[in-house]
Amino acid sequence: MTKKDLRIIFMGTPEFAVETLRALVEADYNVVAVVTQPDKPVGRHHETLQPSAVKQYAMSKGLPVLQPEKMKDPVFVEELRSFEADLQIVVAFRMLPEIVWNMPRYGTFNVHAALLPQYRGAAPINWAVINGEKQTGVTTFFLDHDIDTGRIIMQEPFEINDDYNVEDVYNGLMKLGAEIALMTTDRIIEGNGHVPSLPQDEMIATGDVLHHAPKIFKETCRIDWNMPAKNIYDFVRGLSPCPGAWTNIISADGKDTVLKIYKTSKTGMKSTSPCGTVLMEKGCMYVCTADELLKIDILQLSGKKRMNASDFCNGRKELRIKS
Repeated sequence: MTKKDLRIIFMGTPEFAVETLRALVEADYNVVAVVTQPDKPVGRHHETLQPSAVKQYAMSKGLPVLQPEKMKDPVFVEELRSFEADLQIVVAFRMLPEIVWNMPRYGTFNVHAALLPQYRGAAPINWAVINGEKQTGVTTFFLDHDIDTGRIIMQEPFEINDDYNVEDVYNGLMKLGAEIALMTTDRIIEGNGHVPSLPQDEMIATGDVLHHAPKIFKETCRIDWNMPAKNIYDFVRGLSPCPGAWTNIISADGKDTVLKIYKTSKTGMKSTSPCGTVLMEKGCMYVCTADELLKIDILQLSGKKRMNASDFCNGRKELRIKS
């Protein structure tokens, strides 16, 4: 079997998935169609439809694009079947029903941005950084009935430096994900559709604690100043630059405002005031935590531009965090 013999359908939506699709196309794999989310209404009155990043790239390469509202729609299923794909590759897409993932003769594999079985779920990159992990990675696995539980084909690790935020890890895993997708596809070609894979249950040792990666909501991003400084430091970088960790502040005039925090620094200076106490000294902003002062470096007031904390402190004499 060669690249041209293997008919591939690619499924994905955001920029993260484009890197893998681009790698497949530029390496001359036979991508016969692309499946992505329907165009999203944007603008003040939702008057404009915005195509996904994957759709934009696919159209620029003249690839057929399918955008089903429902994955079980009989019309979509038959259209998908008409492409006679041997393999489906999924990157950052929605959950698929069995009638879809089981359609190709060689199955469907997913590229997941974590070292499964750790961090199953919708936000593995964020949670790995929030939890202070030193290493994450990418995994390819065959889809089955449950989310992120299929047989593992390949894994590649990625080191998380202490100063990395989500964007740094996202960019690294995006490139690594494209590489592992091609390596996995090559293994399938070399094996004429057959490739060794390992059940995830066999990778879980007795006593192992599995970390999960559920979807992140606004309330998930609220900072708990009662935690140790290291935990808050990791929490902030695990949500920066998007969606952003936040807290409520009350100014000297009593105004209650949401403050997003995008970067902090550990100081090693012991905190002696109640957790959440704000200290502004010599143009620097510190917040008391459970153990030490945490320096605030970059922040953004609701409705304002992102700025350095030193600029924010200018002219401010009193500030407190709303408990």
